[in-house]
Amino acid sequence: MSAWLPVAPCTPRDCAHHEGAGRAPLPALALLVAGCSLSLLGVMSVPVVLLLPPAHRDALTRRWAYAVVRAFGVRVRITGCPAGRARPPAGELVVANHVSWLDIPLVAAVLPARMVAKSEIRHWPLLGPFAALGGTLFIERDRLRALPGAVRTLAGALSSGSRVAVFPQGSTWCGRGGGGRFRPAAFQAAIDAGSAVRPVRISYRTAGTDTAGAAAFVGDDPLAASLWRVVTAAGLVAEIRILPPVPAGHESDRRALARAAQSAVANDSANLPAASVHH
Repeated sequence: MSAWLPVAPCTPRDCAHHEGAGRAPLPALALLVAGCSLSLLGVMSVPVVLLLPPAHRDALTRRWAYAVVRAFGVRVRITGCPAGRARPPAGELVVANHVSWLDIPLVAAVLPARMVAKSEIRHWPLLGPFAALGGTLFIERDRLRALPGAVRTLAGALSSGSRVAVFPQGSTWCGRGGGGRFRPAAFQAAIDAGSAVRPVRISYRTAGTDTAGAAAFVGDDPLAASLWRVVTAAGLVAEIRILPPVPAGHESDRRALARAAQSAVANDSANLPAASVHH
């Protein structure tokens, strides 16, 4: 455990379970195959997609990521600031709370960005090389000595005009209670690059509940178990809210900027107008 890679108290036994109607095994299996196949197709298409102009690439990424979430049987609700989807010329740091592996395609469905991932993923078969090709920023999150280099890497990407997405809680949390605090390292990169910070709030619910339940991917939960829990959960809805940006220079230091972003995510009003609702 480190300041960059904290450990959440959430456990699969206590947090990751479905409350509500279930889906029969055969339809659930069909969704699992569809979701995994579409995910693999997107990974394999990266070299071709990179040849497209940025605007077309972003549009295609949004459609693919949205289709991936839907393919796993999850409905998507997008609320907040539609104007926030435009790619800013000076770079933008997208920060969101972290609940599930679903968060990654969910963010990409509204705000395509270079994702931040742990360095080990670079060496994974198939996924690692394609993630690198797609612009993923690999960070050694388990060593405090690596933090200055990580901040420089993020700042460099932002300075070049890229949108970068990071989950500053450093780990997944089940969504109950306040969750983990936003770690300040990534916010230093935004300050150094003079980039705005775009807070995003992610939540999951099923009919009659407001808990992450089936979507939560926490602790030592096996990915296969999490995938099956998602596809067997009938009525699972993912909601992503695009919040107003915190301008560069709005806060005095990285800790204040991290607190401002976390406060925006935690205190977001439930009465935001819907940009779009998809069934």
